[in-house]
Amino acid sequence: MKWTEADIALFEKEKEYVDTAVLPLVPISMTSSIKTTVSMGEYINIIASELERQLKGRLLLLPSFTYLTSEESLSKVERLKKVEQELFEGGIKHIVTLTADVDWKQIEDQLDSAMLWMPAIPLEHMDEQYKMETVSAQVKQVLQFVTNTWQSNINS
Repeated sequence: MKWTEADIALFEKEKEYVDTAVLPLVPISMTSSIKTTVSMGEYINIIASELERQLKGRLLLLPSFTYLTSEESLSKVERLKKVEQELFEGGIKHIVTLTADVDWKQIEDQLDSAMLWMPAIPLEHMDEQYKMETVSAQVKQVLQFVTNTWQSNINS
């Protein structure tokens, strides 16, 4: 389910079955490495959208959590923890954050969500078929991560 009015209406009806939120972490910078920064965000959003398509009815794809690449880690963590708290209070049991920004790996232990870091694969010069195959392979790995997250919480 997406963060749209129609899907949220369905979410409210089926809330007991939708216990997972996916939150893409997307950097913003207009001053340094702009093309790389945009590529990271675009890649993560493509993966997140495909994940939502495959698990529709089981998870909620949230709008991207955006942050400046120059933002202090403490500030990013504090803002993201507020989002996590809101989601948990709203009945979400599992939060999966997706990022291509390696900086998050250094602070992921401060978060309550399950974070998956994936290096961004530049898709702009790939032909459409190879691009879809690449995304599909990545989504399979993300699906496994989500499934493992569900199972580890059942066993805890």
